[in-house]
Amino acid sequence: MKDKRILYVSSEVVPYLAENEVSLMSYDAPKMINDQGGQIRIFMPRYGSINERRHQLHEVIRLSGMNLVVNDMDMPLIIKVASIPKERIQVYFIDNDEYFKRKSTFTDDDGKLFPDNDERAIFFTKGVIETVKKLNWVPDVIHVQGWMASLLPVYLKHYYKDETIFADTKIVTSVFEKGFEGDLSNNMKAKVAFDELPEEVISEFGESTYDNIMKNAINHSDGVIIASENVDSNLTKYIESIKKPFLPYVGKDQFAEAYSEFYKKFF
Repeated sequence: MKDKRILYVSSEVVPYLAENEVSLMSYDAPKMINDQGGQIRIFMPRYGSINERRHQLHEVIRLSGMNLVVNDMDMPLIIKVASIPKERIQVYFIDNDEYFKRKSTFTDDDGKLFPDNDERAIFFTKGVIETVKKLNWVPDVIHVQGWMASLLPVYLKHYYKDETIFADTKIVTSVFEKGFEGDLSNNMKAKVAFDELPEEVISEFGESTYDNIMKNAINHSDGVIIASENVDSNLTKYIESIKKPFLPYVGKDQFAEAYSEFYKKFF
């Protein structure tokens, strides 16, 4: 893995958010590649619950300042960066006061999904890709982890299809146990359609369930990792049916070798 470039785009990452399957693997996988001599970058949203002082986040002025259009609204992009202690791993944070200042991550105090989670996902996706373009850092593989990051595959394959920096980049998506119940938004398909993505590639968003959102990510990925032991059987069967390279679930004690070998399929 020496000198291979892997970009990790994750909904949650330890130590900035509480430990769960997504946040732990979003730390463990980059650390493993970093230890093997690979070059990695991590991107995640800058949720309001993240203590900037404790984690020593600071704004990167040269990367901030552009506006991203989400559903016909101009939303300012702020980029912050921090280093994971002792690991020499940089984490880039996509920030915007309207979408990420709130203290809760995905739901309100009553446990209801925020009605603009779809817009937050669009903003996060565009923010990651625009920032990578500014960095001029060409990833060999982009590894997507967590549903907040799951629009990246379809946007990279269609909205950003003419960006030569990503011409040879492959996308791997990890599928975890169900991330939320119900629909993410009643209007998600229309908001994505505003960006002129073809109707046939966003049909799943008509009902924006967790399974449908992940199916769309799977459809636009070059490889898939089953990252939870208890992924819904419908999703597992779907992954097996699409005839793309996929890695069945492996435990934490085995994942390093399995992930490394899986990545090598795309170099």
